[in-house]
Amino acid sequence: MQTYLDFEKPIAELETRVIELRETASNGAIDIDAEISRLEAKANKLLRETYSRLSPWQKAQVARHPERPHFKNYVDGLTDDFLPLAGDRAFADDQAIIGGLARMDGYRVMLIGHEKGDDTASRLRHNFGMAKPEGYRKAIRLMQLADRFGIPVVTLVDTPGAFPGVEAEERGQAEAIARATEQCLALKVPLIAAVVGEGGSGGAIAIAAANRVLMFEHAVYSVISPEGCASILWRTADKAGEAAEAMRITATDLQGLGVIDRVVPEPLGGAHRDPGGAIGSLKTALLDELDGCAKLSPDELLAQRRAKFLAIG
Repeated sequence: MQTYLDFEKPIAELETRVIELRETASNGAIDIDAEISRLEAKANKLLRETYSRLSPWQKAQVARHPERPHFKNYVDGLTDDFLPLAGDRAFADDQAIIGGLARMDGYRVMLIGHEKGDDTASRLRHNFGMAKPEGYRKAIRLMQLADRFGIPVVTLVDTPGAFPGVEAEERGQAEAIARATEQCLALKVPLIAAVVGEGGSGGAIAIAAANRVLMFEHAVYSVISPEGCASILWRTADKAGEAAEAMRITATDLQGLGVIDRVVPEPLGGAHRDPGGAIGSLKTALLDELDGCAKLSPDELLAQRRAKFLAIG
């Protein structure tokens, strides 16, 4: 069953009515095709109008939609085969970050990304995409492996942020994030990052300090969540909408600021309405960026990446 966001309620009413009429029509009692067509056209028009003028806070809600594609869906849609590689060789295997060797059309790549999970059990297993130090140390290990064998790295970012628990701090969360960011900047192979949902704080940048940073049209990327920002500035999360507006967390704003390089369009109504279409758009963009980076030497890749991030701000 389709999950609707608060601002989608008028659309939900129309689409629910269409479903009810289809069920009635299936009984063969009456012909209501004309009414169904009229309501479908009205719903599509309203959907298009709504998504053409989303506020930053509404985009944040879309980015968090539970039915958006997750890492496992991208593995299925982007790659021809995928060999997962587990563990940080020091403490544990953090399921919030998954990575492994993959084939993407003509490219061999190291694919790394956050996995949030899509039901209660899997969300708990993947800790809602919030990685602990061992997750970032696993990402470092896989990036080093890719660098050693000359394999491009592709990362998919979708996290509210790194896990802030006591045990994570005890095991060196800040140091692990810093080391992962350092490893991104030190790679002599192409590194392409895509923000596919939420890009939250250091938990995101740790695997996104890339040669090319892509971002889905309705994804968000920020140093703190809008609720967190509002709680600090106004002592209430109720002003999250105002915070989201001020923080400039949308793909369009961030491209203008030079934080990201490319906006990847989503199907009408967001990636959750057509996961296959969204994944196809992302694959086209990733392959195009890999083609571009393949023309650069290791030293050029390293210099370009460092210059890109030094120029921000």
